[in-house]
Amino acid sequence: MAPPAPPPSRVFAELDLAPAPAPEGRAGLAALPGREVHVSGSAELSARPDRARVSLRLGSRKEAAVAARSSVSRRLQYIAHSARLRGVPEENMTVTEDFSRVENTYQMEAEAFLPSASCKELVCIIFSDFGKMQSVCNLLIEKLGTSVTINPPHFYHTPEAIDTLRRQVCVTAVGNTRRKAQEVCRLFGQALGKPLLIKEEETKEWGGHIDSHLSHSADSQTLQERIQNATAYASCRVFAVFEIKGKENRRNKLL
Repeated sequence: MAPPAPPPSRVFAELDLAPAPAPEGRAGLAALPGREVHVSGSAELSARPDRARVSLRLGSRKEAAVAARSSVSRRLQYIAHSARLRGVPEENMTVTEDFSRVENTYQMEAEAFLPSASCKELVCIIFSDFGKMQSVCNLLIEKLGTSVTINPPHFYHTPEAIDTLRRQVCVTAVGNTRRKAQEVCRLFGQALGKPLLIKEEETKEWGGHIDSHLSHSADSQTLQERIQNATAYASCRVFAVFEIKGKENRRNKLL
């Protein structure tokens, strides 16, 4: 049997030093000079989540309706006050209440959320500063003990953070492509000219998630594991054509 054919080679840079007419059918390139370098480049970046949400649940069962409501309200006020002292804007805190009669007693429940990454959200609180989030949660556990249930934080990305990641990975890929073209030209003693064509060929995103009220992480995960699992990744591949100006200036090369 004949040996298997070798896999096709990948061309990362193509250097054309001889003047030649532009190929037909390529719109926008008819007037391009024949001296050009064709290069592909890529980049991969990641972004940690920029927000975290922490939910708290308070409960009280009393014979008198006023007593049940008062018991929970005092704790809610303490939570809101503690969060504000640590820089959490009041508009980032939301409280939902459930007041009902159970047999011959009155039950008052309230649910709060503390979203994180600067500290912001419900008692819902949302934090954008994870250090502040930990400070607030530790204080509430210390002062309120078992009278408050604090769920593990849910980390996520705002749409603005994902858009920033997409722009940064594209710009980085273009920069890598230009540096590759410079190195190819320098190898042949040529100077890189202006870009003639820059084309984004492929983008990929994986991991991470945007705002969601549900956390699917296991309760046993550490804080750093939760942040890592919520980290978003993006990659971009770019194709570019640059003009070749001519021989590289020796003085610039020495510099």
